[in-house]
Amino acid sequence: QVQLVESGGGLVQAGDSLRLSCAASGRTFFRLHMGWFRQAPGKEREFVAAISWSGDTTYYADSVKGRFTMSRDNAKNTVYLQMNSLKPEDTAVHYCAARNNIAVTTNPKNNYWGQGTQVTVSS
Repeated sequence: QVQLVESGGGLVQAGDSLRLSCAASGRTFFRLHMGWFRQAPGKEREFVAAISWSGDTTYYADSVKGRFTMSRDNAKNTVYLQMNSLKPEDTAVHYCAARNNIAVTTNPKNNYWGQGTQVTVSS
């Protein structure tokens, strides 16, 4: 079992930056593939970013590529999502996801999930 706790959300203006954090516990962190998803009101949950267990590989949704950067600190069992140049369309609840030895984009319903953190970007 894996427990995930997100933090760092908030209300910002368009063009501002935020850094989300996700602390994991309960399983050997360095074997976990990690990712971020988000869900806006009335929309389905969508993929945002992911990182391999080693941190060597990251991949992003086209909508955030060039603006968001995902990283991990295995010594702190934590992943981060640095979000720059935020847009109103980034407004959503952002969820941290984890999966043991499998990418979080493979059958996402089988991921471990955090409780989510709200990001609101005003225009």
